[in-house]
Amino acid sequence: FSWFWGLPCAPAETHIPMDGTAKRQSSASSIVFRESTEPLKLDEFRDQLIRQEETIIFALIERSQFPVNAEVYTAGHREVLGDGSKVDMNISFLDLMLRETEKLHAHVRRYTSPDEAAFFPQDLPAPILPALHYPRVLHPNSININGRVKSLYLESILPKISPPGSINSTYGSTTVADIAVLQALSKRIHFGKFIAEAKFQAEPELYQQLIRANDAEGIMRTLTKPAVEERVLQRVEEKARTFGRDVTDAGPMSEEHCKVPPAVIREL
Repeated sequence: FSWFWGLPCAPAETHIPMDGTAKRQSSASSIVFRESTEPLKLDEFRDQLIRQEETIIFALIERSQFPVNAEVYTAGHREVLGDGSKVDMNISFLDLMLRETEKLHAHVRRYTSPDEAAFFPQDLPAPILPALHYPRVLHPNSININGRVKSLYLESILPKISPPGSINSTYGSTTVADIAVLQALSKRIHFGKFIAEAKFQAEPELYQQLIRANDAEGIMRTLTKPAVEERVLQRVEEKARTFGRDVTDAGPMSEEHCKVPPAVIREL
């Protein structure tokens, strides 16, 4: 959370394993605060991507303990929002809570960081903390696909991880868990801008040729590496299998007891 702590030119984190040898790992702050003259390298992103995928897995597991609770996604639902005397009835309870959460985080300059994207950017207040200087790592852009991220989550992901039905005593917990998932998904997806930039810098002439030819399919073929993506999917599935099982005195429970089916998380 470089936007919160305000650590200019923060160094990579140092982790000291049990054998006492220090291992340096890249952090989010080391990426967004890097000098713009330094080329981006894919190897620098490995630790960040691993952390982000683990955050998503844990958030999905946390959300799976509650039913779908469709009421919190319905605009103006009176069982959730009341008679409308206290809140805006034109939005859902999820959108209300997500918007207010983002406004709170904006006060500590979360959304001034180039690796963050808000779901309600038009409603963000000015930060209370003083502005930070972020070197220009990316070409200026306004890419924000959070609308699609939220639709994908509600329509395709949620029905596969949570049981159907509703329990009104869990509306609040459900929404808090939803926000954790949405923010984790958004961060990971928009972090792709840094990855794409690193790949461009590794082969600028190739990408410039494809751009000039307006070859979108060629750009995507060059950006994606099926063998690498398959290894990532296998890793994510194994993590979901490991994290999603309770551990008893006899060891981990069987895969049938996973809180979220590992294959579902892999598919997502």
